[in-house]
Amino acid sequence: MTALLIGNVGIIGDAENMAEYRRRVSRTLELYGGGFVIRGGEFTVLEGDWHPTHLSVMGFPTAEHARRWYHSPEYREIVPLRDGTRMDLILVAGEGE
Repeated sequence: MTALLIGNVGIIGDAENMAEYRRRVSRTLELYGGGFVIRGGEFTVLEGDWHPTHLSVMGFPTAEHARRWYHSPEYREIVPLRDGTRMDLILVAGEGE
């Protein structure tokens, strides 16, 4: 079953620390079978009131892979770099086509 993590970065605390987090996060995803599907870019709101600031979508083979990544020591090591940054992150597990 395919799993996606959908994240939105709002307010950034420390810009230098956040830049370091962004440099390092891809490697942590790869260790758990994940990677970016979308990282930033332009978007168009077709319906509703959601206006993300910086949208990212990460793909994993399963929700369990995504959970292992999220709780992994490799990822937990870089999370403090986001201190003061407002981030929303949701896990969506579903069936691919």
